[in-house]
Amino acid sequence: MAVNTIDIAERIAEVHALSKTQAKTVVEDVLKGIAEAAAKGEEISLNGFGKFKVQNKSAREGRNPSTGATIKIAASRKVVFQPAKALKDAVNG
Repeated sequence: MAVNTIDIAERIAEVHALSKTQAKTVVEDVLKGIAEAAAKGEEISLNGFGKFKVQNKSAREGRNPSTGATIKIAASRKVVFQPAKALKDAVNG
């Protein structure tokens, strides 16, 4: 089962005595802040959870899996997540 923003908002609403609408707004604002920082190339560090980092991928050659033809893959940026030790321990133990 996947957890989505509504599930997280409902949990926050329960724990902090907020309405579901207020909690959903808080969750969306946090995610928007993370996305905006990543778009600027900034590292986002959430203590005890992990870090979101932007990595540059250089241009390279690849293959079209259908035809086998060589294609050029443009340079891009991607967001990677590095979990904190506390999160790794919680998942593994």
